[in-house]
Amino acid sequence: MPDSAPQRHYRAPCPGCGAPVEFRSAQSTHAICPYCQSMVVRSGEVLSRIGNMAELFDDHSPLQLNASGRIQLDGKELPFTLIGRLQYQGDAGRWTEWVAWLDDGSMATLGEDNGAYVFTRPLAVTGDLPEAARFRVGSSATINGKRYSVAYAGQASLLAAQGELPRLPALGQPFAMVELRSEDGEVLSIDYGRTPPQAERGRAVLLDDLRLQGLKDESTKEERGRQFNCPQCGAPVTVQLESTKSCTCPACKSLIDLSGGLGGELRAALQDEPVQPLIALGSRAQLQGVAWQVVGFQHRMGVAPGDDEHFGWSEYLLYNQKRGFAFLVDAEDGWSLVRPTTGAPQLAAGGQSASYLGQKYQLKYSYEAETDYVLGEFYWPVSRGQKTFNRDFAGPKGLLSMEQGPGEITWSSGDRLASDAVAQAFGLQGRRQQFQRDDVGPFVAAKGAGCGTVILVIVLLFIVLIIMSNCSGGSGGGYTRSSGGSWGGYSSGGSHK
Repeated sequence: MPDSAPQRHYRAPCPGCGAPVEFRSAQSTHAICPYCQSMVVRSGEVLSRIGNMAELFDDHSPLQLNASGRIQLDGKELPFTLIGRLQYQGDAGRWTEWVAWLDDGSMATLGEDNGAYVFTRPLAVTGDLPEAARFRVGSSATINGKRYSVAYAGQASLLAAQGELPRLPALGQPFAMVELRSEDGEVLSIDYGRTPPQAERGRAVLLDDLRLQGLKDESTKEERGRQFNCPQCGAPVTVQLESTKSCTCPACKSLIDLSGGLGGELRAALQDEPVQPLIALGSRAQLQGVAWQVVGFQHRMGVAPGDDEHFGWSEYLLYNQKRGFAFLVDAEDGWSLVRPTTGAPQLAAGGQSASYLGQKYQLKYSYEAETDYVLGEFYWPVSRGQKTFNRDFAGPKGLLSMEQGPGEITWSSGDRLASDAVAQAFGLQGRRQQFQRDDVGPFVAAKGAGCGTVILVIVLLFIVLIIMSNCSGGSGGGYTRSSGGSWGGYSSGGSHK
């Protein structure tokens, strides 16, 4: 007999193997038997088997079923428990959605994508939602009177599931998904696999802020390397991160495409003119209070529209299991640490400024960017020759950048870092001179300097500018901007929550 004594709980034998299958929430209609992987649907007090679930792919997440935490919602702190897990494949990568059961009986979603997390709840939409085909990346859409930017519009399909679920999409059957971002950091996703389409709205969260308990043990959180032979030279190549979509051979430096998986056809491209990173792959550092490890490196070149002078910069891909990925950018005018934004900054008319989270940023540079050398592992299919159009903005609170590629617009934000601080963080004080850049800071007169000193400095600068102008001959080829390139580079397809 089913055990239905606990409120909202229901337990009955699996129709496939007889093991107990539990439903904690009255809203859950499906479950995956943890013993035989049967897909079970609940109708009243009867469980029926409707097939077998595919095996979960190991994404090395620190989360697991029955982990619990607390979330601030509408001014109240609510406890929640993770009771289900859905793994999806989209146009640009994989991501996971955890089903969260809150103590008030409602359901929510904790989305996980490359170490970034967003907590969302179902949204009641006024009126009918537009058809999925009407959304275009970079355009605007208004939902319930609020303006959003379209960050992603594409197809997704269910790869695998686990635990207790309020619904169960057809395994492997594509459906349309749209993701919108707002200027104040909101994420709104629309799932067109349901009828009518289901919208969820929420914000980015940090795992530490959720005060989670019951996470995987440290021993199970170690990344397990996968090994294969380089298709170019035959040397052994080890991949450390499950999310890696491309990597380089440590022997011949060929760039290897892993987007088809290790079991698929491996494609490699030789790279000439190697670039030596200043910071070695595998190096660790504490930056802005977070422990990071360098897992990838790419060198990029840029050129302003109508100009023929190129400039270069380097980007180090950093990884932390709870924070995901970040970019340490090394450019002529300084170092910066940036991450893709959750929200979508709003461009002003003409694109000369952008606003995000209540702050205004002024356009500094517009240019075309191209990747010309890579090393290590990347969570997107990187390739030499990848091109984007970038716009860099600066404001009193930091940096902001927009990078536009085929089918996607990525916004990134971050802060400048002092050159000495970067060298010290990586334990490379002995090479401090190699880290020195034209660190930019606000002009402040020296302590004790009088007005005469300040005026003298201004006069001298004016004279120098006149001399430089006369020497330049009006060539117009002095575009020397290299303040961080994309400031965050590529994201994984809008992060899909």
